[in-house]
Amino acid sequence: MLFNRHKTSLVPADQALPGRAAPDFTQAEPHTVLGHPLTGPYPDGFEVADFGLGCFWGAERTFWRLPGVWTTLVGYQGGHTPNPTYEEVCSGLTGHTEAVRVVFDPAVISYERLLKTFWEAHDPTQGNRQGNDVGTQYRSAVYTHSPAQAAAATATRDAFQPALTALGLGPITTEIAPADPFYPAEPYHQQYLSDAKNPNGYCGLGGTGASCPIGVARTGAQG
Repeated sequence: MLFNRHKTSLVPADQALPGRAAPDFTQAEPHTVLGHPLTGPYPDGFEVADFGLGCFWGAERTFWRLPGVWTTLVGYQGGHTPNPTYEEVCSGLTGHTEAVRVVFDPAVISYERLLKTFWEAHDPTQGNRQGNDVGTQYRSAVYTHSPAQAAAATATRDAFQPALTALGLGPITTEIAPADPFYPAEPYHQQYLSDAKNPNGYCGLGGTGASCPIGVARTGAQG
């Protein structure tokens, strides 16, 4: 995105910015494209998936286009600072990654299918960067909400690695961890690349061209 601070190592918790008890903005509602609430409540039976795959503008757009996705929102996850601002996250001093939250109907789309989109939409071998976007906030991550999600994330990662290796790429560096607090980003970041906001805005997201073979990585879990 626009602010590369070139922070390539995660800040320790005791050196992170202090943050604040509550966000200093009010979230805009509803979703600019899908028309549903961003922060809930969500329909009964729907599930939540959290992903980090570089700049969250393009990542969010990738997921809201999928059938069965009810709403999406972007935010900050995996760090130390409570209720961080965008500028703080970009400084590398909060430990967060730019993340997208996906709320989906598992009767229409499986968690495994979301994982396939995640793996194929970016290069998960780049560590603390994604293309020209450099910094720990651009690292690849899957934050899971159940043991079944964790198992599916691990299985699809292991199934995808041979395809990346065949392209001459290195090992997957994606962080797979239980979901910790998700702090929604400022309203102007939400659905940033929608037609109503910036349809021709910057998107640094790019995949490797490799296909993730989810058909051979099934764990029996849907989310």
